Amino acid sequence: MPTDDLPETFHVTTDEQLRAVSNLTRHRIMAVLRFEPATITQIADRVGLAKGSSSYHVRLLERAGLVKVVRTRKVRGVNERYYAMAARSIVLPDPGEGGPDVLMRHAVADLEAAPADGERHVRMAHLRLTDEQFAELGARLEALADEYRALSDPSLPDASLIFALFHPGSRRQAEGEGE
Repeated sequence: MPTDDLPETFHVTTDEQLRAVSNLTRHRIMAVLRFEPATITQIADRVGLAKGSSSYHVRLLERAGLVKVVRTRKVRGVNERYYAMAARSIVLPDPGEGGPDVLMRHAVADLEAAPADGERHVRMAHLRLTDEQFAELGARLEALADEYRALSDPSLPDASLIFALFHPGSRRQAEGEGE
């Protein structure tokens, strides 16, 4: 099944789905399946897991509806399953006030695990924007990410992009207002 046939988005709505997507290993498995289907053996090799562990995590993702079997083939008398993402992108619910952002935690873990001598573009900028500028910048960042996702070629090495545009709380809020 080519990734062109996938629905655009999958909205995480249940606790089971949120637990499934919140695990770093499962996040990495979903990254493997982002562009092309893979077997348990291929997933295990790419993520660096034992096949049994890989199978366990894929089953949880499948039960939550985040991945699905897209084809099978007979290999030495055994049915080999190829798994793919259920949609091009996963939409998470708002984590709520003070709740950690799952995607950002995973992105930081992936960044820390990336080769230190590899090319990286990491930047933090503090901005002062009107509400209109804030909304425009958010829309432009999303459009830019969508534009480059459309250009993605599965034969090329992975590159990850994550951005966060937000209004930070004051330092006193972060420190518990003088506790």
